[in-house]
Parts: sequence; C-alpha cells; structure tokens
Amino acid sequence: MSGNTFNGWTNYATWRVNLEMFDGEAFDPTDIWPERPEVAEVADSLKAMAEDAVAAEAKGFALDYALAFLSDANWREIASWMIDAHYEEEA
Repeated sequence: MSGNTFNGWTNYATWRVNLEMFDGEAFDPTDIWPERPEVAEVADSLKAMAEDAVAAEAKGFALDYALAFLSDANWREIASWMIDAHYEEEA
C-alpha cells in the first residue's frame, strides 16, 4: 500500500464516498442478486447510484467536479466491504 491511504481505505475519496453515501445504509444484496454477488457487479451498481445521486443535486461545473471526485473512489473496495459486512451479519 502506498502512503495515500485514509482511515484504512484506499484513499480519501473511497473513505468519504462510503461514509457519506453508503455507511449506515441497509444493504441486502439478495434484493437484487439471488446468490452472493460478484464484487464487480455490486461496485458497478454503487457507482451508478452515486453518480445518479450527484447528478440529481449538481449541474455544470459542480457536477463535473463531483463526478471527478467519484472517479477516484475504489468502488470494488466499497462493494467488497458491503458484501462481507452483510454476509457476516447473516452468519
């Protein structure tokens, strides 16, 4: 790992996106996927949800900056954390 990690996450963007958009949210992957989902599938869904949420609130220059910030997040890390947390609770 490089010295750019933040609070145990890949980087600041990953930590902040998870904290502001997903932390504390109920996540039940069985609502969408009948079996334990692949990390890439969940990552793509989370990224799309975040981009949609930002696009609903920002326009123009602010939207461009917000989307650039979201592109720095490690979506696979967030997805993996959410999947693992859900299935650990179920066990």
